[in-house]
Amino acid sequence: MASHVSKLTLHSKVRLSSGFDMPVLGFGVYMAHGEDVINSVYHALKTGYRHIDSATLYENEREVGIAIKKWIEDTGGKREDVFYTTKIWDTDQGYKNAKKAINWSLRECDLGYIDLYLIHSPYPGRDMRLETWKAMEEAVAEGKIKSIGVSNYGIKHLKELEKNAKIQPAVNQLEIHPFLVRSELVDYCQNHNIVVEAFCPITRGQKFKDPRVQAVVAKHNKTPAQVLLRWSLQRGLVPLPKSTKPERIEENADLFDFELDDDDMKSLTTDEYYVIDWDPTNTA
Repeated sequence: MASHVSKLTLHSKVRLSSGFDMPVLGFGVYMAHGEDVINSVYHALKTGYRHIDSATLYENEREVGIAIKKWIEDTGGKREDVFYTTKIWDTDQGYKNAKKAINWSLRECDLGYIDLYLIHSPYPGRDMRLETWKAMEEAVAEGKIKSIGVSNYGIKHLKELEKNAKIQPAVNQLEIHPFLVRSELVDYCQNHNIVVEAFCPITRGQKFKDPRVQAVVAKHNKTPAQVLLRWSLQRGLVPLPKSTKPERIEENADLFDFELDDDDMKSLTTDEYYVIDWDPTNTA
């Protein structure tokens, strides 16, 4: 399980079904606002992250854009160096609303285009989901968005797209960690060329003291967050840790000088269904 990932680096990327490449480690900005977002995203980019995950719900798309543009200006970097994701919230779903929401997000971030645009959840129902997807497909054709995907989708929601969509989702973003493994759903995605991103990958610290985590921490002399993030990477996931603290931002990127062996992976992987955030995957 471990052998194919030893050569991963902070700059490694995964190829999406859309043909674009996405960095294997992302940086989340949920619940961060104002100067905190600008400073943390800037520091993340300075640390070497090249993948930033926002959403309309987070109310910080503008600040994320400011930080990315500042980093580009200060370093001589390019827009295409940074992979920027945002998501459409439930109340903006439906064809006409989605078209407006996409344009709103484009204006807010002011980055010229969006690398990845996701349906944030399946809660609004089948018709709204499919109308929203149609608007997203049109935005791809118009060059506003490079890749499109979903978040919190269960297998039945993915099958719905498989039957009705012109463009299949490149990504499904889910809460995943060793205490919420979702093996069947992850296998389905990976077998259908859908890259799985993991939010809450370090359990918001709730499982740092779990003896199974602590045993691997002691063995590798790494932090609980680093062990949990490495587990994600070695499962073939794209984890999205978040922090506004510079030292944590750096710690969460320091994942590429060690490797979990098969015993570590097995001992960490539980059959629990421990939801930390929310779980829309079983909705109608």
